Amino acid sequence: MAVSALTTEQFNDTITNNDIVVIDFWATWCGPCRTFAPVFEKVSEEHPGITFVKVDTDAEPSLAGHFGIRSIPTLMIFRDQVIVFQQPGAMPKGALVNILEQVQALDMAEVKRGAQPFEAD
Repeated sequence: MAVSALTTEQFNDTITNNDIVVIDFWATWCGPCRTFAPVFEKVSEEHPGITFVKVDTDAEPSLAGHFGIRSIPTLMIFRDQVIVFQQPGAMPKGALVNILEQVQALDMAEVKRGAQPFEAD
């Protein structure tokens, strides 16, 4: 599955209608973001059952602000509408794949006992 841009208007539907959503918060002027982009794209192609999206923090400042994004790139992963991972900084392919495997292996019943699903303002 190709990586697509995510806007504020699409956010709720994307999170609600997909089991796992991987979000790359980035900006065009960000060198580390440009370095991480091919890794993100490659991993998305290798995991067609997972939704990969990018949020341009300059174009979508309300999303970046809502999640307190202070450093880019920042990777955020939702599973069943719950944020299960968030980390700033680019990462190598192997690390991203490892994180995805851990996210897929999560016992979401256990996670949800301690977390609230995402709800838009």
